[in-house]
Amino acid sequence: MSTNSADAPWLTQEAYDRLSKELEHISGPYRQEIIDRIEAARDEGDLKENGGYHAAREEQSKNEGRIAELTQLLETARVGEAAEDDGLVHPGTVVTATVAGDEMTFLFGNREIAADGEDLEVYSERSPLGEAISGAKVGQKVSYTAPNGKEIKVEILEVKGYGA
Repeated sequence: MSTNSADAPWLTQEAYDRLSKELEHISGPYRQEIIDRIEAARDEGDLKENGGYHAAREEQSKNEGRIAELTQLLETARVGEAAEDDGLVHPGTVVTATVAGDEMTFLFGNREIAADGEDLEVYSERSPLGEAISGAKVGQKVSYTAPNGKEIKVEILEVKGYGA
């Protein structure tokens, strides 16, 4: 699957740096720590009933998946400054909108943009909502078809740059 720059996930420089550090840690020292735990558990004998061995193997599987995910994301990401406050919905903006009659505020873009522990929902550009509002401006009304077939009406109330 080739990715053109319009389809590439957008990350702030801060998010890119944070994810690069995470990748460095989980593909280096943390990966070795898991390997050491697996070897130590193997030395205990019967693997069928060795909970420590199975837990370490499961942890290894999750870690390898995260390594693959981050590697792909960092190789394809467009890295840019925080989104401009130009009133348009684009990756890296915090959007307040009325969605199906309910007001909600969320970060528009890749979930990896949001800092750890931040209590802000994230909607991808590739989600049905994301595709409908991408490029919309404050005051604009759009709609999209939800997976259940219902038409959902959306009104953009406010758009500001993430972290602004």
